Amino acid sequence: MEKLKLAFKMCIFGDSGVGKSTLINRYITAKFDHDQKSTLGAAILMKFIETETMKITLQIWDFAGEDKFSSLLPSYAKGSSAAIFMFDISKRDSITNIDKWLLKFNEGSNISNPKFPVIIVGGKLDLEEHRSLNKKDIETFLTVMEEFDYIECSSKTGENVDLLFQTIVDKMLIHGDIQPHPR
Repeated sequence: MEKLKLAFKMCIFGDSGVGKSTLINRYITAKFDHDQKSTLGAAILMKFIETETMKITLQIWDFAGEDKFSSLLPSYAKGSSAAIFMFDISKRDSITNIDKWLLKFNEGSNISNPKFPVIIVGGKLDLEEHRSLNKKDIETFLTVMEEFDYIECSSKTGENVDLLFQTIVDKMLIHGDIQPHPR
């Protein structure tokens, strides 16, 4: 029996320097790159996942965090099946722009749909001793966004990286945003 072929597009966004590109690189290559360069505009990376019954192509759009690129996010968000907003747990200010990022993303994709998978990610968990946002602060901040999942991870150690992406893929599959891959 031929496997079901699926393709999903997901966007990852947040302030500059929070570790978005490093996170994607860790997920795709299982390696940590100390010298990861800043993304200019957007980068598109692919991950191929195969199960007993499916072949999934995950297209990950890594969106630059500089303000000068924010006007591009709505057009890049079009056709997305999921989104990740990422901040750095060691930089308190990196979570304060979450509303701005979610509004920009929503201009191009429908995150107001309660079934649309969005995960809030606290990155750089390996910097726990430098944490400027404790878990209680984050919970308080995210209470108005209770429809979104929250995961902390470390690209450096790999902690929770696979869990994060498995969670978002599972949510895309569960919520029925299944689009057969062109043959």
